[in-house]
Amino acid sequence: MSMINYASREINCKIVYYGPGLGGKTTNLEIVYGGVQPDTRGKLISLATETDRTLFFDFLPLDLGTVRGFKTRFHLYTVPGQVFYEASRKLILKGADGVVFVADSQEERLDANLETLENLQEHLKEHNLFFSTIPYVLQLNKRDLPNVLPSEELKKRLQAKGEPTVESVAVTGQGVFETLKEVAKLVLTELKKGA
Repeated sequence: MSMINYASREINCKIVYYGPGLGGKTTNLEIVYGGVQPDTRGKLISLATETDRTLFFDFLPLDLGTVRGFKTRFHLYTVPGQVFYEASRKLILKGADGVVFVADSQEERLDANLETLENLQEHLKEHNLFFSTIPYVLQLNKRDLPNVLPSEELKKRLQAKGEPTVESVAVTGQGVFETLKEVAKLVLTELKKGA
């Protein structure tokens, strides 16, 4: 669903960070925002409610190359994690070019991860996006905590289609840019197929 801006010679791509509440989606975006050159990024916008918030910003990476002479601009979004914001989560997925699922590695959060992953698949379908083909990366976050499930067990339970998986500790930045690079590569590969 990429948007092409012929005047600026840019292809605008939307990447959505999806996952259970308090799993690290917002932290991922804040780390990326802080690590991107100020002259290549837009404003970090936060739509806050009483209990959750949605963040988004755009940036123009300098080292990802072009597609048919067009630069790529990535728009990064988070969805609210809490289930009662289902309508917002669904709406934010509309037009997504890629998805990062930020899983909370803590053992007691496995059910929330599974439920949210199922929710993601349903919402994609409602927008005529197909989980089987959308560029998708699984991030196993909070790997620094003492009560985490082993990575192999999480992959067995959460890896849905052989997607790239990145271990992370978003609060320190570990794995955050690796995750973004993985999803950006997948999105650009899809764009080049259609070019």
